Amino acid sequence: MPDARYAVAAILVAAAVTWSLRALPFAALAPLRASATVRYLSTRMPAGVMVILVVYCLRDLPVTQTRALAPLAALTVTAGLHLWRRNALLSILAGTAVHVALASTVLAR
Repeated sequence: MPDARYAVAAILVAAAVTWSLRALPFAALAPLRASATVRYLSTRMPAGVMVILVVYCLRDLPVTQTRALAPLAALTVTAGLHLWRRNALLSILAGTAVHVALASTVLAR
């Protein structure tokens, strides 16, 4: 069993490493805050990420089958509500509700 000094030293080293690793991104990104490239990416990336997620989720969707109705309807409701109300929570909840309702109906058949 290690003595108390060894345990305290190990805890202090682990705490220092953890703190350093958590602080490192903030220190490294501080000079980039004034960068025009970073400002451009911060305005364009959210939409790009959403497009990638939609494509990834729908890539294997069999469009000619009935089970494609639930995801496509949910996507339409989510996009339509978001464009109309500009409320992410409302559009996500409504799209999820439509998907669950239609998927449970399709699976019940």
